[in-house]
Amino acid sequence: MVKQLKPRYSVVWINKIAEVPKLAWDSLALPLKTPFFEWEWLSTLEASQSATAKTGWLPNHLTIWRDGTLIAAAPLYLKGHSYGEFVFDHQWADLAQRLGIDYYPKMLGMSPFTPAEGYRFLIAPGEDEDEITAMMVHEIDAFCLKHRISGCNFLYVDQDWLPILERHGFTKWLHHSFIWQNLGFNNFDEYLAVFNANQRRNIKRERKAVEKAALRLQPHMGDQIPKSLFPLMYQFYADTCDKFGWWGSKYLTKQFFEQLHTNYRHRVLFFAAYSEQNNQQPVGMSFCLFKGDRLYGRYWGSFQEIDCLHFDACYYSPIEWAIAHGIQIFDPGAGGRHKKRRGFPATPNYSLHRFYNNRLAQILCHYITEVNELEQQEIEAINEELPFSKQGS
Repeated sequence: MVKQLKPRYSVVWINKIAEVPKLAWDSLALPLKTPFFEWEWLSTLEASQSATAKTGWLPNHLTIWRDGTLIAAAPLYLKGHSYGEFVFDHQWADLAQRLGIDYYPKMLGMSPFTPAEGYRFLIAPGEDEDEITAMMVHEIDAFCLKHRISGCNFLYVDQDWLPILERHGFTKWLHHSFIWQNLGFNNFDEYLAVFNANQRRNIKRERKAVEKAALRLQPHMGDQIPKSLFPLMYQFYADTCDKFGWWGSKYLTKQFFEQLHTNYRHRVLFFAAYSEQNNQQPVGMSFCLFKGDRLYGRYWGSFQEIDCLHFDACYYSPIEWAIAHGIQIFDPGAGGRHKKRRGFPATPNYSLHRFYNNRLAQILCHYITEVNELEQQEIEAINEELPFSKQGS
């Protein structure tokens, strides 16, 4: 559907990112700090049948063009459920049901299945950001009202973008992730030094347990990654998800992992655990991505129950690699039970919301301040219990 906005601009809603040339899209996405809105990542999610209408993630991307040149885009999805988002809005869905309001479908802006901060509209450098943003918000509102979409939600937003959308009437909802920051560490021992003595001993013991199991962690990155590790990573990922049953969150297909080797391995980093008996086939592995000074943990798995391997493959080895490679921020992924004791403080992140039903909108505005205050109290309570020494806190 193409609609003329003014003589200079046209807006196009697309259902496949493949409809946009890769170079055109990436001219907008590559300047971002996050890798998760680059063309190859989003395209691989769609082409592998991981993010499609059948899985409840109908791509519905907004693009703005001028004289045949892409000047802005918003990765968007029409959702028929709330799975794979990791911002739990089920209470709003339940409330809508009690009020007799259709909550689904809803409009969602995020990188599917990826609870990592950084969402924003992709706008070409040199463009009038205020003008283009206003245009995009207007088009989203018009689309949602025309198609009876309950609301528009942007998750894990870039915090520099947050006030811009608040000025356009979106309501912020506070959440938290567990994020490691490089405090100028030169080596792993300096990272250990921020902990109290008891936790330092625990971390050393956990890494020693992996050594006693006669395992070594080997990082593989980019072109150095053997092709065989990509389908193997799917097996680890699927096995881990299956262990958690309904809560396993198995969204990605085998094809997704296999296509990463072809399309996106320059951003991929695996930490593979090898035994002394077999240097070719890892017994466990974690999957990370990196861009600039940021590292992101995504998934992990092991076919054997090996004491503390999860901690080493998902936290300690990546932190050691991060320090050596100048990484400043390490987001290890969803969840926090294990992370907060290993140097990942609770760190605020935000989502932005607009309901098009007046009753839902009024309830959101009435209660969101209290909800955010309670979340802020939780963040502070978590961080008061971090096992840091007084010198390192």
